[in-house]
Amino acid sequence: MSAQQLTFNLPVRAALGREDFFVAPSNALALATLDAPEAWPLGKLVLIGPEGAGKTHLAQVWAGPRAAPVRAAETLTNAVVPELARAGAVVIEDAHRAAGTPAAEEALFHLHNLMAEARGLLLMTATAAPRDWGLALPDLASRMQAAATARIDAPDDALLSAVLVKHFADRQLVVPGTLIPWLVARMDRSMAAARAIVAALDARALQKRGPITRALAAEVLGQLDPPEPAP
Repeated sequence: MSAQQLTFNLPVRAALGREDFFVAPSNALALATLDAPEAWPLGKLVLIGPEGAGKTHLAQVWAGPRAAPVRAAETLTNAVVPELARAGAVVIEDAHRAAGTPAAEEALFHLHNLMAEARGLLLMTATAAPRDWGLALPDLASRMQAAATARIDAPDDALLSAVLVKHFADRQLVVPGTLIPWLVARMDRSMAAARAIVAALDARALQKRGPITRALAAEVLGQLDPPEPAP
């Protein structure tokens, strides 16, 4: 019989408060832009960055004090638009995923217009600039391309280290201090990769009923698939 331990998908603490967001040169300008919505032209902003860069975290930080609803773009329908618009501030996650879905594109178009009429605030996240979304609705494409943008760049070593520490802490895992710089020097340079590595190390350590070591990390890194390119 195998001596490996069964693993379970237990909830992981997801820290999404302002105090949990690590400010670095790669995201400082985006954070400052979100902190000054009164300067957004026409009250709208597209927050751009690679998958796992921290866009959702920043959007949640921004939405919290404004009680702004957060909605995934591909789930938008005209039926929910009036209620969203009444909130005064709205976050649309992964706005690029509305592209190619007529109902979602039409709903985003109507939401944009209602928010503009009410002088509300519309924050959208995306992995690319609006011109690259492939929107089929011309009026929506023109409005999105006119929106101001803020960009989160690829993380540097200090930010990757801080994010790894955060993910280990979220899972209540204790690792050697020397493991963090070792991982940073060898991992794919993205927030998504940091999250995937910690999850894989957690699962593998549970299976082996042992601690997280450099040898275990080398094994896991060798087995992880390379990240898919952002759309």
